[in-house]
Amino acid sequence: MTDSRAALGPLGRRLLVAFVIVALSSVGVLTLAALFGTARGLASAEQGDRTSATAAAAASAATAYAETGGWEGADLSAADAAAAAAGARLVVYDSLGTVVAAPGRDGAMRPGMGAGMGQGMATAAANVVTAPVVVAGATVGSVRLGFGTSTAGAAQGIAWSWIVAAALVALVVAVAASWAVTRRIAGPLTRLSATARTFAAGDRSARADIGDVDAPGELGELARAFDATAAQVERSETARQRMSADLAHELRTPLAALQAGLEELRDGLVEPDEARLTALHDQSVRMGRVVQDLAELAAAESSALSLRRALVDLGVVVDGAVESARATLTGAGIVVDCRCAPGTTIVGDEDRLHQVVGNLLANTGRHCRAGDSVRVEVSRTQDDAVLVIADTGPGIDPADLPRVFDRLWRGRADRDSEGSGIGLAVVRELVVAHGGTVTADSDGSHGTTITIVLPLARTGSVSGAPEAGDRRGAV
Repeated sequence: MTDSRAALGPLGRRLLVAFVIVALSSVGVLTLAALFGTARGLASAEQGDRTSATAAAAASAATAYAETGGWEGADLSAADAAAAAAGARLVVYDSLGTVVAAPGRDGAMRPGMGAGMGQGMATAAANVVTAPVVVAGATVGSVRLGFGTSTAGAAQGIAWSWIVAAALVALVVAVAASWAVTRRIAGPLTRLSATARTFAAGDRSARADIGDVDAPGELGELARAFDATAAQVERSETARQRMSADLAHELRTPLAALQAGLEELRDGLVEPDEARLTALHDQSVRMGRVVQDLAELAAAESSALSLRRALVDLGVVVDGAVESARATLTGAGIVVDCRCAPGTTIVGDEDRLHQVVGNLLANTGRHCRAGDSVRVEVSRTQDDAVLVIADTGPGIDPADLPRVFDRLWRGRADRDSEGSGIGLAVVRELVVAHGGTVTADSDGSHGTTITIVLPLARTGSVSGAPEAGDRRGAV
């Protein structure tokens, strides 16, 4: 019993008590109603039978009276037979209330017996039924049937025994059903609570039982929601741990080089010439770039709360970003082809969208070779604006494509590049904050295509779009 109580938990015990109280109340009310209803029904049926028998005896006595023209010499055997069939004794009275006769079982008239019987029957009025004897519309007397002990009591006792037995069976079934339902409800909740405590204690692999996950209804939905939340927390912690490790890796090299160079200068091992100071400066710049990239990523991740939304022509924004990067790309020997006609209107933050295109073009300039080209194109479908940035560079290994937008991640071909692996993560966060999607496609040797899809501004967006400076969540 102790194990069962522990398995149910506080909520389960409360539910069980509530169910049992409801079962007891229901069975009790129904049992009392059945008992009283049966008693009244049996008594009513018996009274109806007695009334019918008395009426039949009165009709027979009226026939006998009519045949003889009076009570004198009237044959009341038929009336006596009707009374006997009902298990009663008959007494006939005239119109003045005098006992006329009390026929015996042989049909003979016995006035003396009738008078005595009339007195006996008067003392048991509860078992006596009287009916008038009417001949030709006039009441010429009455008949009184005296019944013995009521048979309803015995029938009622039998009925009550069955009702009580049925009530006990119903109560047992109700309590058993309450127990089963309580365990079905409280069991998954108790197990899920234990799993949640285990998860909170540090076991990130803790998940709901398979049976609870597959359960129908709200309990199954709760278990599935818990598993989804736990999986998301586990992924977030894994990403955070990976980010910390990657950040430490990114900062370790420039920090070690900077520290070693400064120690050499401090100890007088090298002269503080321009080349040495420039090398140290480059290491500090690299560290600053990593920190700045992390700050941009943090800002991008919270951009849903800081976007300054307005109606924006995506073609104009992209064209401006391309022109800003054109000199750098051209200087690196990369041919730029911009096909960004105006007229594609979306709701977004112009500065953030400019940052998205700038990051993608900077990534292109970092990885493309002299003589490669990059095509930037803005188009539209029925519901979306589409931005495509395609280059003819060395491409991305297809195995790396699923992680190309992860923070602080660089592909195997980019281990020695200057990037921190944050720029594309910033792009993804900003695009998602605008309600769009970004994908990368490459065969690993003939260039890379980045495709961004953003929802077009709907009709009526002019009046509904937040004004510049308004900080709201994503639409």
